[in-house]
Amino acid sequence: MLKNRTTIYILLAFFILLSGGFMAYYHKVTREVPKSLPYIGEGDHKIRSFSFTDQDGKIVTEKDIAGKIAVVEYFFTTCKGICPKMNDNMATVFDAFKGNKNIMILSHTVDPKKDTVAALKEYSMRYSADPAQWKFLTGDKKELYDMARYSYLITAVDDTAAVDIQSDFIHSERFVLVDPSGHIRGSYNGTLKGDVQQLIGDMHELMKEEKMR
Repeated sequence: MLKNRTTIYILLAFFILLSGGFMAYYHKVTREVPKSLPYIGEGDHKIRSFSFTDQDGKIVTEKDIAGKIAVVEYFFTTCKGICPKMNDNMATVFDAFKGNKNIMILSHTVDPKKDTVAALKEYSMRYSADPAQWKFLTGDKKELYDMARYSYLITAVDDTAAVDIQSDFIHSERFVLVDPSGHIRGSYNGTLKGDVQQLIGDMHELMKEEKMR
């Protein structure tokens, strides 16, 4: 009787140790698997080719962000509404990944007539933006707007009061996350700190995802 009871205790201890080891392995595996971010857009939607000019007068194309994670926004330097808050928050994103050569920020003007290279350079200095990593872009208005609508899937919001530019005007609070293959993986309200923290977290998840490939 005593022998049987000892055997039962030994088996019970063995199964407890076995189940504990399994649970530890399970949690280790689940922690290592990154969150899967959605793909936004119909079919295999990817951003188009483009050619714009940054705050240093250098040409920037889709080749400059190929293989990198990019965060995209649209703004204008004379904006007194949402843009200052957006770029204060974009500076938080920039600071979180400063010096990371795999991360790039593209801030496109919606008012290229006023936002010259010199104006963008002066504006970028407010945020101590490194032009190698945070680019303020200008160029042809139609190309800028086509990229917003058809590549980055950014839609307009009605915030045009006291703005004297051409009738076609995009002004959106959205930050858009683009993966190294050119797919849209997230869209965030750039005026909300909670959304910006979500963006930063998703960028880290995307970095894990790309590292596994």
